[in-house]
Amino acid sequence: MLRSGQRAMLPEEKELLRLEAEQAELKEQVTSAELALETTKTETSQFQHRYYQAVGRLYAQLDELDAQIAKVRMEQAPDDIILKANAQTAKQQAEKSAEEAGLIEAQPKPPPVIIPELKQAYRQAVKLMHPDLAITEHERHRRTELMALVNLAYERGDKKAIEKLIEEFGQDPEAIVGEDVASRIVKTIRRIAQLRRRLGELRQEIEAQQKTEIFRLKQTIEEAETKGKDPLGDLTQQLMQEISERKTKLKTIR
Repeated sequence: MLRSGQRAMLPEEKELLRLEAEQAELKEQVTSAELALETTKTETSQFQHRYYQAVGRLYAQLDELDAQIAKVRMEQAPDDIILKANAQTAKQQAEKSAEEAGLIEAQPKPPPVIIPELKQAYRQAVKLMHPDLAITEHERHRRTELMALVNLAYERGDKKAIEKLIEEFGQDPEAIVGEDVASRIVKTIRRIAQLRRRLGELRQEIEAQQKTEIFRLKQTIEEAETKGKDPLGDLTQQLMQEISERKTKLKTIR
């Protein structure tokens, strides 16, 4: 029942409300997906650094000993094609392992821990300045540059930098209403299409991240750790034992 002075909503006004509600829900989903993607990247990088710090150098040392053993055997039988191929393969593996371990060692420090306050600041930034909220190409370009800065700050764990970017961005001018209903409906439909496209892209990126070898290793290690196990510690002991055995073998065949 309408109160005095109130009028019934027109069909197009009801449709605008429905579309705006759908847009708000999609915006929330995109924000969550953006956060999930950046968190996945950062936490995977954290694990990769921890993994190579624990066992990367040991793997490199083990591969180098295998390469030395293969080289000695090749030199002892220079006409053996198989031994020559094995020596070449072992050498390439040793170089690859050394390079990977060196790249990790070159990092000044591991990525920062992602705290809830950092996630909250990131979500606020995405909701305010995401490029898919732009209508004009000029505004999209501006927002893209700002989001790149937000992502870098997130990866550094710099909450203050994100908050500063939010403050500098100010209130989103696109949120100002006052246009006619028909124009607002068209604008909302376009935003919904943009948000749906971005949500699909994000889901594909997250899926691709989760299929990487390092992410799967991270899941396996962390699952074991939640059960009170120490897989990296066990692997370290195993590698040290194998390194000792390889050193003995190398002395024996020389």
